[in-house]
Amino acid sequence: MRLLDKILGRPLKSSERKKEELTVVTGVPALGLDALASTAYGPEAALTILVSLGVAGLHYMPMITIGILVLLSALYFSYRQTAAAYPGGGGAYIVAKDNLGFRFGVIAGAALLIDYMLNVAVGISAGVGAALSAISGLQHYRLPFCLLVLIILTLVNLRGVKESGLTFVLPVIAFVACVGTALAIGIVRTLLSGGHPQPVQAPPPVPGATEAASAWILLRSFASGCTAMTGVEAVSNGVPLFKKPEVPRAQWTLTVIVAVLALFLLVLSFLAPAYKLHAMDEQKPGYQTMLSQLVAAAAGRGVFYYISIASIFIVLTFSAQTSFAGFPRVCRFLAEDRFLPSFFAERGRRLVFSGGIIALAILAGLLLIAFGGITDKLIPLFAIGAFSAFSLSQIGMVEHWRRKRGKHARTKLIVNAVGATLTSIALLVIIVAKFAEGAWVTLMIGPALVWLFWKTKHHYAWVGQQIGQKVKLKTTKLRPPIVVIPVQAWNRVAERALRLGMEMSDEIIALHVISEKEETKSLRETWAEKVDEPARAAKSAVPKLEIVESPYRQICEPILKFVRKLECEHKDRIIAVIIPELIEPHWYEKLLHNIHGATLRTLLFLQGDQRTVVITTPWYLREG
Repeated sequence: MRLLDKILGRPLKSSERKKEELTVVTGVPALGLDALASTAYGPEAALTILVSLGVAGLHYMPMITIGILVLLSALYFSYRQTAAAYPGGGGAYIVAKDNLGFRFGVIAGAALLIDYMLNVAVGISAGVGAALSAISGLQHYRLPFCLLVLIILTLVNLRGVKESGLTFVLPVIAFVACVGTALAIGIVRTLLSGGHPQPVQAPPPVPGATEAASAWILLRSFASGCTAMTGVEAVSNGVPLFKKPEVPRAQWTLTVIVAVLALFLLVLSFLAPAYKLHAMDEQKPGYQTMLSQLVAAAAGRGVFYYISIASIFIVLTFSAQTSFAGFPRVCRFLAEDRFLPSFFAERGRRLVFSGGIIALAILAGLLLIAFGGITDKLIPLFAIGAFSAFSLSQIGMVEHWRRKRGKHARTKLIVNAVGATLTSIALLVIIVAKFAEGAWVTLMIGPALVWLFWKTKHHYAWVGQQIGQKVKLKTTKLRPPIVVIPVQAWNRVAERALRLGMEMSDEIIALHVISEKEETKSLRETWAEKVDEPARAAKSAVPKLEIVESPYRQICEPILKFVRKLECEHKDRIIAVIIPELIEPHWYEKLLHNIHGATLRTLLFLQGDQRTVVITTPWYLREG
């Protein structure tokens, strides 16, 4: 436990929960890293499509960015209202469930979980890609590097929300300062040079055009660029994480995040054609991210460049922090409504929902492994989950204001209606534009998740029907159970189990399984001397020793057959199987003992007879 305390921190009491609450300073890094980091991969995703147009494609970037900013503005005003209307947490699942019903709520919840899962994989892969821009020799270690970052991030989040927020404050400040400085230098030089700045270090040349501009290419570029808006919902979903007054703090946090994101996107779109910043193939030697090209062009590849790349790497990889804050909370809401196992709703040792954090880490790790940690392969799967959640949340808020009467309800309804319309149109565009590139995978996973959630809900309902009926205690025909104790040999472990059996019943059967040629005379003599004689002397029940042959050297199967035989012969009796178990002082010794006991216990449960009771009697080994 001491090692665990050093890694995750000491366990926190429920009463210490207030110490883990966020302010605007810790809220921006805890809930806004995703949105801020998308500055790196959102514009680059859009440029990946435009690269086929050559240099001419770069001049379409400002127009595409303006469309993205219009959507971002609609989301900003919509989610400010959502945070105020749902101070207990206004994520898409809660809003859709409350206003549109459980069916739409579950769809929104599945969309959110997919979005958060992909955000972790994309953020980490993009961050590692940024590091590889500066240190090209690490190209072959991309995937191990990604998985290492994922493990570190998981441990940080298991330590608690406040600590994770404080951990990222300095990297966020460094990121905003470095990228902001590079953008400022780029803007000044571009304006002073009449739109044709001379880069300190020129980016690699833009590939030649391979096709002409078309509405379809621009549509695909816009769809890819929409990944820059993922994570905007996290603040409205995490309002309860803030200190009082929660709503104003959450709204200010959202304002800071959106303002910085919008400014960065706008300036980047202006500088891309000026400096000829473009998307490169990250699997080829010499790969550089768009931000790497920008910093090198604005300030060269000196100390500032490497500090900037370090801050970009940290913020990009740790942008998954938003998902680690949001994913467990969505899992909690789903679990409370019985769509997920109940442990997802339980707080861990550091007052965070550890089950959701661990599940997210496992799923994101599988995604990284499946796609080799390549950002370009993951991007097509992205955005559908986010915009599905955006749309359902905004439609839900429209219904919320339609039913709610008040002085400003109509104005608020219009704001959310605009948001619902724009996000729904964007969702259709993304589905059409990205379907063949891999979006079909997301469209398959989403319905599968929804089906799984409803199956879980129906299972819990069925269990409730089976065990929830109020019954009276049956006191007639109460008889002691028939006790069966599997014994390997006569020793202190078996003696403890036998004593418990003798306290429970007068009918005790010690069962010893042997191979066909095994000698049993020694055990029978020991049993007569050490068990039969003391039992008769004490005038108590004498345990019976049964020896069963197992010609195929099986251990558990003969015991199961013996128990089934007793069940058939004694239909009105309970069969109590007591399994002696040796408990070792060290965890690493678990594999040395009790393998058969654990297997037998599981098989007895799977046998499914309610008249069979399984009991474990521990005997503790002591050092020294």
